[in-house]
Amino acid sequence: MLDRFDLALLNLVQADDSQTADQLGARVALSSSAIARRLRRLRADGWIARTIALLSERLTQHRLRALVFVELAEHADLKGKSALEERLRSVAQVQFCYETTGECDLLALFDCANMAEFNALCDSVLTADPTVRRYETSFVKREVKFAPFVGLKS
Repeated sequence: MLDRFDLALLNLVQADDSQTADQLGARVALSSSAIARRLRRLRADGWIARTIALLSERLTQHRLRALVFVELAEHADLKGKSALEERLRSVAQVQFCYETTGECDLLALFDCANMAEFNALCDSVLTADPTVRRYETSFVKREVKFAPFVGLKS
C-alpha cells in the first residue's frame, strides 16, 4: 500500500524526475537514503512504469503531428481488432493510442517527419486493414498544454 510519503514522491517525480534524493528529501522530509529506497521499491513494484525525457519544442516544432480518429468496421472481430492494436503499438510514430467511446473507436497521435511519412504510415497501418471502416485526421497546429501528470492525494 502507498503511504503519504510515497504519494508525495510520486507527485514530485512526475513533475521532475531529475531531482536528486537530497532535493526530494528536503521536500518530503525523509533522508536521501530513505528516498532512494522508496523510489527503488516504487519502480520495482510497478508504481513508476518508466522514466522518460520530454524533448524541447525546438526539436519537435517542425514535425507533423496528427490526431487520428479511427472507426472500426461494424463487424470487426476481436482477432482483427487485436492485430490492429498490435500494429499501432509497434509503430514508433504512434505516440499514444486510446480505445474510446463515441463515434470513433480508437484515437491515436501520429508524429511524423513530414506528410509523405504520414501518408505511408496511414496506408500501411490503417488503409490496408479491413478492420478499419474509416479514419479522420486533425493535424496539430500547436501545443497549448501537455501535462500528463496525475495529482495523487493521501
